[in-house]
Amino acid sequence: MVNDVGLAQDLVQEALTKTYVAWPRLRDKANAEAYTRKAITTTAISWFRRKAWSHEKATGEPPERATRDHADGVARSSALWTALQGLPVRQRVAIVLRYYEDLTEAQIAEAMGCAVGTVKSQVSAGISKLRERLGDDPDLLPLNDMVVTR
Repeated sequence: MVNDVGLAQDLVQEALTKTYVAWPRLRDKANAEAYTRKAITTTAISWFRRKAWSHEKATGEPPERATRDHADGVARSSALWTALQGLPVRQRVAIVLRYYEDLTEAQIAEAMGCAVGTVKSQVSAGISKLRERLGDDPDLLPLNDMVVTR
């Protein structure tokens, strides 16, 4: 909608703040998501109108970006997902629940019907296999709290 990651993050933060403030006035709490979407849209429109009136001028050259573009992120996610698909099912499930769903080891053990130690060993073995396939590049394997002891 706004074509800028930083601005999009600010927009979502602003919309969530507006939703929080309006929460007591919402008649149907089930429609909170729709209210938030509307807040995002109206906030974006008001920001663009304000920008038009502020007489901001575009520069001749765009500023250098410290972050990579969306295409790089998609390529990295795709490479990681492909590598995940090559793991055995229990390792893949343990890793997805841990790092994508952000569950604790105890919650994963309950979901998988196994011991916490089994979850730890499945995650460790899966991470080792991912590192063999992807290397230690933090851009390809951005799971920064992974610690694998060999």
